[in-house]
Amino acid sequence: MQTEQQLRIDLAAAFRWIYRMDMHESVANHLSAAVSEDGKRFLMNRKWMHFKHVRASNLQLLDSEDDSVKYGNEAPDLSAWSIHGNVHKSTPEARVILHVHSSYATALSTLKDPRILPLDNNTARFYERIAYDTDFGGIADTDEEGERIGATFKGQKALMMGNHGITVLGETVAEAFESLYYLEKACKTMILAYSTGKPLNVLSHELARDTAESWDDYAGAADAHFEQLKGILDIEEPDYKE
Repeated sequence: MQTEQQLRIDLAAAFRWIYRMDMHESVANHLSAAVSEDGKRFLMNRKWMHFKHVRASNLQLLDSEDDSVKYGNEAPDLSAWSIHGNVHKSTPEARVILHVHSSYATALSTLKDPRILPLDNNTARFYERIAYDTDFGGIADTDEEGERIGATFKGQKALMMGNHGITVLGETVAEAFESLYYLEKACKTMILAYSTGKPLNVLSHELARDTAESWDDYAGAADAHFEQLKGILDIEEPDYKE
């Protein structure tokens, strides 16, 4: 297991890159990483802090069992507390949780049928490996809504949140970031393909399933990709580690 400081550095790097890739939204959306085995103690960005300004040192350490923080000067965003606190608490194996309203994923989430169809390698990556929640309940700022959202993952590591956005889970920041990266690319492919108005050439069930399984052979690419992204930050924005 990584040390808390290593987690802080990786999580800060994810914030910086999500900003660079224009997958952030104002001072909203949140990323978190569990530091305790039971998932109840976790790191998360502070309320209304822009992703560009997140550093390893200013990530907030929270305890989902201690909701007194909601009433103090260091209160986290209520929707973040609702989603991340409850998912970490109910799913301790979800070490990292990334929730964003990225453009293409959010656009796809607003369709009556928000499914990611297997059209190419990237879309097939999520074939039978993403959950769908179409019971949008507005801004998730209650424990009840957070618990409901947590239950909709149903063992999957990615969630399409109808009329809302996306959330991915991972054992490491690198794994979760790679999933988020490809999920937004898959959603972009879906939106662009739909925009042509032409019939979609959907892969067969067998080919889509085999393609999804083939991605498992490239699991190490997530670490390689993320390490190189951090290397770019080390040169251009080294303050993320501070």
